[in-house]
Amino acid sequence: MDNKFTIALLQLSLNDTPENNRAKCCDWISRAAAKGAQVICLPELYSAHYFCQKEDIDNFKYAEPVDGPSYQTFSALAAKLGVALVIPFFERRATGLYHNSAFIFDADGSQAGLYRKMHIPDDPAFYEKFYFAPGDIGFKAFNTRFGKIGTLICWDQWYPEGARLTALQGAEVLFYPTAIGWHPAEKAQYGKRQHEAWMTVQRGHAVANGIYVASVNRVGFERPVPEQAGLEFWGSSFIAGPQGEIIAQASHDKEEILIADVDRTLMEDVRQNWPFLRDRRIDAYGDITKRFID
Repeated sequence: MDNKFTIALLQLSLNDTPENNRAKCCDWISRAAAKGAQVICLPELYSAHYFCQKEDIDNFKYAEPVDGPSYQTFSALAAKLGVALVIPFFERRATGLYHNSAFIFDADGSQAGLYRKMHIPDDPAFYEKFYFAPGDIGFKAFNTRFGKIGTLICWDQWYPEGARLTALQGAEVLFYPTAIGWHPAEKAQYGKRQHEAWMTVQRGHAVANGIYVASVNRVGFERPVPEQAGLEFWGSSFIAGPQGEIIAQASHDKEEILIADVDRTLMEDVRQNWPFLRDRRIDAYGDITKRFID
């Protein structure tokens, strides 16, 4: 493999129908590939507006099986463009069983893997536990033609355990497809702190693991439920290097393609000088599997 490969994040507004969102994403993926991107990632639940703002069984219509339209469309596109893709989607696994998932397609269109979101939130306007069962296939890293990547999803980004376990499988970059935003009534008081915390914790994963982190968010205001205030997705997608340095960052309010290189030589240099993986006390971490230590 080359010492570098190029990744892209697509920060998009996705407040439309599945068919229109799918066509839009295909267009933006093609644009990113034309700019030299080799591994391209979409935001969380790309195919619809963020429907988890309300518990409503009608929203299960957005779910699709693993061989559904997302698989067929993006497998073919990956092969056509010769790129690897991370495609987050609403998975219908079985009757009454659903996951917040992501396909990873390799550059020949084959499926490099599947990830199911492990941590499921339940907050006002983020009622995901109503829709999604927690992932049950663990944290994963996936081989692609260009490099080994890890994929986690949104709420997973707050947990160092997921980042560590993915990095320990040899992932060179952690992708975090995301749908996170401000409650309009809270933005003035808490918005800056919320956004900074989101960036800080993920930059910490980059530092602690000597790895690249690529977090791609939605952008725009979505109010699918008229009686609710809606969410302002804060965009600000970013790519951080293995010392937490910001390599590329998007705006709060525009659709953008964010591109950066993953440099294996730099990763090696950082890990040689900051040998956190070497110095881990794996003999002393048994209690990490407990809910709380009384």
